[in-house]
Amino acid sequence: MSLADSETRDFYTITELTREFGVSTRTIRFYEDEGLIHPVRRGRTRLFRPAERRLLSFILRGKRLGFSIAEIREIMLMYKEPPGEAGQLRLLIARVSEKRDELAQKRRDIEETLSELDSVEEASLARLAELGVGA
Repeated sequence: MSLADSETRDFYTITELTREFGVSTRTIRFYEDEGLIHPVRRGRTRLFRPAERRLLSFILRGKRLGFSIAEIREIMLMYKEPPGEAGQLRLLIARVSEKRDELAQKRRDIEETLSELDSVEEASLARLAELGVGA
């Protein structure tokens, strides 16, 4: 579905959104329960406006980037209240920087662990050779 097509529709069903975004209905209901999206109710049917579809896209992107629901909520609320979009963007930049720092630290930790594993493996292989036993 193109952006133009998605912007001309009045509503999307939960089934359409699950297919488009590759998530379960439970996931979408969870975001609704968390107050992040607000579909229109027609009886038991949930209908999502283009704005909710965009929010769902934003939420899922935030999750892929490692943001918590609380962090996503904070960024979303910043848009609705002062300082508005500029504040939201500043907060988003700060959160992105924090995530980048966390990931860089995890990368360093992984590299250190891999190095330690290499050392243990080399020492074990050396000891096996001393014992005259093959690996």
